[in-house]
Amino acid sequence: MDITKNPWIIHSREMRYENNWISVWHHEGTNPAGGPGIYGVVHFKNQAVGVVALDEDMNIFLVGQYRFPLNRFSWEIPEGGGPLGEAALDTAKRELLEETGLVATQWEEIIRIALSNSVSDEEGVVFLARGLEQRTAEPEETEQLIIRKVPFEEAYRMVNDFEITDSLSVAAIQKVKLMRYEGLLNK
Repeated sequence: MDITKNPWIIHSREMRYENNWISVWHHEGTNPAGGPGIYGVVHFKNQAVGVVALDEDMNIFLVGQYRFPLNRFSWEIPEGGGPLGEAALDTAKRELLEETGLVATQWEEIIRIALSNSVSDEEGVVFLARGLEQRTAEPEETEQLIIRKVPFEEAYRMVNDFEITDSLSVAAIQKVKLMRYEGLLNK
């Protein structure tokens, strides 16, 4: 098996749906076993970007909001989408300010993740933000947010107790916990 070559043979590709954020593509072809196959792919027009904002006392800032696709409330790290081609760090800075009113003086990229690679091409990037200063939040009109500052260990417990289930948030919080364990993060 050549891991650099797609084992699918694509015969046709058609866009079935599109809006400002996504397009849905229907592919027909030959599957890896040689039989007929179809594949649907959700293409994201933005890159997902998240921020683990930690203050000097190791508190993390979480954002809570109703998530339409899940039909339920969700606690998450501040996150949003940036146009493909925009620097992920620029998106992170904008999202942190929009959702929490925070600005940071120290930024470090800590993780890159394929968010649901069996059905979409969406990729995410997460930054660790330190040296925080409070300003005024500027949420988008589609967002009704609750901001919560909790000790980092409380957020880690929330992940383990399934109170935080957003994939970008789970991966980011676990990464920071690992960084702390490995001594790569002060405090």
